Amino acid sequence: MDKILVTGANGQLGSDLSDLSASYSEFEWIFADRTKITLDDLELLGVQLNEIKPDVIFNCGAYTAVDKAETEKELAFTINHLAVELIAKYAFENSLKLIHISTDYVFDGSSSSALSEEADTNPINTYGESKLAGELACLKKNPNSIIIRTSWVYSKFGNNFVKTMQRLMQERDEINVVNDQIGSPTYAADLAKVMINIIRSSNWIPGIYNYSNEGEISWYEFALSIKELGGYKCKVEGIESSLYPTPAKRPRFSLLDKKKIKETYNLQIPDYKKSLKKMFIQLKS
Repeated sequence: MDKILVTGANGQLGSDLSDLSASYSEFEWIFADRTKITLDDLELLGVQLNEIKPDVIFNCGAYTAVDKAETEKELAFTINHLAVELIAKYAFENSLKLIHISTDYVFDGSSSSALSEEADTNPINTYGESKLAGELACLKKNPNSIIIRTSWVYSKFGNNFVKTMQRLMQERDEINVVNDQIGSPTYAADLAKVMINIIRSSNWIPGIYNYSNEGEISWYEFALSIKELGGYKCKVEGIESSLYPTPAKRPRFSLLDKKKIKETYNLQIPDYKKSLKKMFIQLKS
């Protein structure tokens, strides 16, 4: 029985993997929070990996506070770069399968068409820089790794855009949401299933893959879908990013081209609205 180690167990993706794990009893699951896998202490991390001795690693743990990363650069790079490098090296030396999760923030947002895995990377904030450094280190130390870039992740677990919008739309009469950042949301439960399916398939093709739900929308349009599904009365106005300055810049366009993962693993990726509806149903149940 293969032992799967999931880092970042308390995050959105880790929580959805935990939720699904009971349906995949052919694996032994180890869900590691910060106390079991310490991504900001590399010496301890090496010891912990040797103690757990996994057969598969799902590296979902990351420093994801995008704005805070601008002032906590060293910590962001330790977790998103150096810890990834160590995990990849460990996986290679012990012949493990490693799926590492990355982000659309490795791009600068200047494209106007969906970004393939080969598109030029050029992060415009510290978080994106640290995640790109992690990708490069991962593939250098372990060319057998699979890296999945994803975008706009949300889940019934944790804090995310969907839950924030649900709360604000019930508290306020009117809200503003940026309308000039384009991409596609990712329902964490969908991505979790894809990761498990990759491990269960006999088709292990290393490299970088893109994954998000289908659809090309702005955050404003995403908010309108949340309003519609929730039946909220709140007025939603679209505004330009320049009217909502943040410490870290965001890419204006980061729609991911999913052709490679769809063809390699024979996937049918749900439309974003279909998955959003699923989350609403799950939150009510």
